[in-house]
Amino acid sequence: MRPEKQAIVAEIKQQVSEATYIIFVDFSRINTEQTIALRRKLAEQKTRFQVVPNRLFKVVAGELGMDGLDAALKGPTALVFGAEDAAATAKIVQDFIKEQKILSVKMGWMDGEALTAAQVEHLATLPSKKTLQGMFVATLAAPMSNLVGVFSQKLASLVYVLKAAADKKGEGAA
Repeated sequence: MRPEKQAIVAEIKQQVSEATYIIFVDFSRINTEQTIALRRKLAEQKTRFQVVPNRLFKVVAGELGMDGLDAALKGPTALVFGAEDAAATAKIVQDFIKEQKILSVKMGWMDGEALTAAQVEHLATLPSKKTLQGMFVATLAAPMSNLVGVFSQKLASLVYVLKAAADKKGEGAA
């Protein structure tokens, strides 16, 4: 392989190895304006949209041990990849597909496994990472809040009993 191709492979390898997910899309019908619009939307999620030659990506995939991606590497292929919120990125891609009807998801890659196009579409239906984290914290906090509520009820009951006892003693003295 020529030195310039080796440099491209090294750059792609570095970018892909830093990513936690990749969505492979067919970009054959997208024009420059649409590409710019998609890149802007994806930049909000710190995600990149990059066209990569299939032949060079196969080299990268081989070096990184990414098996099962042959179906995605046929025809025009672009990568949507990042390290932030995979669900939010998949949602942006799916919304763009519904809106523009020009892209199509081929496959995905996440957590060391290949994802089908249907799995990537399902990923787009999940809540964002921040929403899921909030749900998790609320689930953890619920038992503690219930416990605080039970203790404050018991404390209030004790206060009522003591007040009733004091009132009764006050009546007896009069």
